[in-house]
Amino acid sequence: MDLKDVKKVAREKMKGFCNVCRECNGVWCAGMVPGMGGAGSAHSFKHAYEELKRVKLVMKTIHSATDPNTEFPIFGESLSMPVITAPITGTKFNMGGGVSEEEYASDVVHGSIEAGTIAMIGDTGDATCFEYGLKAVREAKGRGIAIIKPRENSEVIKRIRMAEEAGCIAVGMDIDGAGLVTMKLFGQPVGPKSIEDIKELVASTELPFIVKGILSVDEARACVEAGVSAIVVSNHGGRVLNNTLAPVEVLEEIVEAVGDKITVLSDGCIREGGDVLKYLALGARGVLVGRPVIWGSIGGRQEGVKLTLETLKNQLYQNMILTGCSDASSISRDRVKY
Repeated sequence: MDLKDVKKVAREKMKGFCNVCRECNGVWCAGMVPGMGGAGSAHSFKHAYEELKRVKLVMKTIHSATDPNTEFPIFGESLSMPVITAPITGTKFNMGGGVSEEEYASDVVHGSIEAGTIAMIGDTGDATCFEYGLKAVREAKGRGIAIIKPRENSEVIKRIRMAEEAGCIAVGMDIDGAGLVTMKLFGQPVGPKSIEDIKELVASTELPFIVKGILSVDEARACVEAGVSAIVVSNHGGRVLNNTLAPVEVLEEIVEAVGDKITVLSDGCIREGGDVLKYLALGARGVLVGRPVIWGSIGGRQEGVKLTLETLKNQLYQNMILTGCSDASSISRDRVKY
């Protein structure tokens, strides 16, 4: 099995939902929510992709970084790379049903671990999706992170308890899911949160708490004030609001404002190892990867997920050699031009 085979199978199984385009830039799937596309005209998705392309790597070949260290420590785990699988659900209404929800959850949790990293499991209007994710994490002896939609706090806390029982190493909330169409379709109320709301959630658990969906300095500072352990700079894959900023546009100023007080992760159109290096050079400690892992599961199941992630790690390793980076935790800003 190679990635070409995986993508070919995924394209066949996801027909009408994702074309697994040679260039995954949000054009073919524009407006497909539910589905794999971006909201409205998909400007948020397309802009995030184009903005990341504007970041260029600076090649350096006179140095001693011949065997780079790609390891990434987080929440007591030592990961083989600074890449975590993003929380995604809805195989039937977003991905064409090429695999079941239970199969997908198992693929990403176990495939991520086999590749030396971990997965976040997601939440949606269909309660079984979260349950299947927790089942997979439980089978993996707790090696996973549960991300919950911004429901009423009592509902979030109920799911935090479920995650604790499954042994998750951390929990969190994708706060940018406040306007998700898929949640509305299921009649599940979600919405924005106040700082006091977030403080209550942080205080409700001893696990590290993550807020995913930050795109401004003021909200990053609010997360620090609320006692959050980590944030994810993200526009939810461009799937919730059209015409937003790209994560890469705001990452540096957010890191400058709060980076020594909180762990800053990011996501947004990561398709190859060089993209990971770009985010690290701009200040992120690690990244989340979504769509390529979906193709891995649907096109090759658990082995496809492992192959997808290992390919990213190998590409990152090679890119670090060719930009003179000896350690993923200390990639400097001068390795990119933006």
